[in-house]
Amino acid sequence: MAAAALAAGSGAAVPALAAPDDPLPVRITGESRVDLSLQGDNSDPSEPQVTLRLAAPGDGEPGDDGEVPVVHQGNFKIKIDAESMGGIGAVKLPCAASGWTAVCEGDQIRAGEQSNLIGGIRLDVNEQSQAREFGSITVTGEGEGVEFAPLHIMVLVSDSHIVSRMVSAPGVSAGDTWEAPVGLRNAGGASADGVVLRFRGTRGLNFPDSYGNCAYRYTTDGPLQGQGTEAICAFSGVFEARTAYTLSGPLKVKTAPFASNDLFTYTFSPADEQEAQALLKSDGYSPGTGAPVTLKELPGARPGDYLSRGMEWLPQGNPYDTLITGDSARGAAGDTVTVNVGFRNLGPAWIRGLEPPDDDPMLTYVSIPPGATATRIPEDCWPDPHADDRYGCWSHVPVLEDANLTFPFELRIDKVVKNAKGRIQMHPFDYPSEPNQENNSAWIVLNATDDGGTIQGSSGGPSADPSPSAPGSGGVTGSTSTSVGGGSPSSGGTSGGGLATTGAGGALLVGGGAVLALGLGAVIVVAIRRRSAA
Repeated sequence: MAAAALAAGSGAAVPALAAPDDPLPVRITGESRVDLSLQGDNSDPSEPQVTLRLAAPGDGEPGDDGEVPVVHQGNFKIKIDAESMGGIGAVKLPCAASGWTAVCEGDQIRAGEQSNLIGGIRLDVNEQSQAREFGSITVTGEGEGVEFAPLHIMVLVSDSHIVSRMVSAPGVSAGDTWEAPVGLRNAGGASADGVVLRFRGTRGLNFPDSYGNCAYRYTTDGPLQGQGTEAICAFSGVFEARTAYTLSGPLKVKTAPFASNDLFTYTFSPADEQEAQALLKSDGYSPGTGAPVTLKELPGARPGDYLSRGMEWLPQGNPYDTLITGDSARGAAGDTVTVNVGFRNLGPAWIRGLEPPDDDPMLTYVSIPPGATATRIPEDCWPDPHADDRYGCWSHVPVLEDANLTFPFELRIDKVVKNAKGRIQMHPFDYPSEPNQENNSAWIVLNATDDGGTIQGSSGGPSADPSPSAPGSGGVTGSTSTSVGGGSPSSGGTSGGGLATTGAGGALLVGGGAVLALGLGAVIVVAIRRRSAA
């Protein structure tokens, strides 16, 4: 049951977000409108049109323990009332459903929205459905210490069936502007009195034009997979059955230098003038400032060129390059040292992953040098059951185009072995694949000799010795600095390097949400910047 995810345990601290006597404000989120067509093609029958979540105050990024903070601890109920859908369409509800109502229960609410999944609502037409009928679904919540803002979902049954023109962007490179041939076709048996266009681009895309009959929402913070630009455009008039229309000019989509497999999507749906104007005033949207865009008839359009929505990934050829970083340390038998290994993304592209779920794991194997034992490993790294003294560590995409990730390992030197080496190797990542994998390995070196202290590696073996980093640089050259001098049991030995920096002036960012736990314990230090894709 989806609601069970709300009851997962957490060791994260609860931030103080309200006065002790004030209830925690939480919004119930999801699609506020669903259009059903009597002509069919109401999306995949196995997929819900509405995904319900709870949006709570606070940053939804994981903390340094890998957990999203819990902001409310205590039982609560989410009630879904679809009584008005009786005689209009079929409804499938999540959780404990009975007839036209359902109740979802939980006992924890985490910061942000992504971690607070309730469940999905699936809607379909049935033998009782008739054109131009309206229904609604109301979702409310109750719980001690929480004040829920409800969600109201409008459902419209129409005899028109609006589909979107398929689009393709071959040959578009990072930094280019693509002119998307956006359009619609009314594939139904009745005309539509007004339509709205919704389009969205993920973080690496933006839209240079600002149309006066559109409203825009820009998301530049929070989880990376939620960042991007969304727009709603209203078009009045009658759109005839079996007729295709296209925008008066192409919709310009600008790709950022770091863009890679970013997703552009758009859909058209019926909406009368009153409803369209209400949509343009939706929370978080700002009106466009330029001339309006219009729709014009497109003669000779082929029905097979239209689907329920248009979508394209672009650009598809912008590479990224991950550099695995090693570390070295010295110590006597019995000493404990810390080595920091990890990887940098040298860009130019960010690593976005698939959509959905945008969280494909990247795996790094870390072997412990002979003569040493790992006494503390990064949280949720785990021993490899197929190889002694080897560990696997996950990190999850998206990964920024200039990200540095670090896995700190604490090692006890049981026996001094000169030039003892343990290999660090990234497992090949499938989507998108990395063109250059020659720098996807490195070494942990303990008690290096002058001619064998190389920590940087490649798929073919060790490379030439790296140059030591300047003091305090954190190894921004891609290799952590090698320490000199020996340790003692009391001092715990010495180690080289530390957390890799972001490249922002060589400074280690530790505030303002810059230190994020990725996947199973990897610490990512990123520059949180407010920037557009221009």
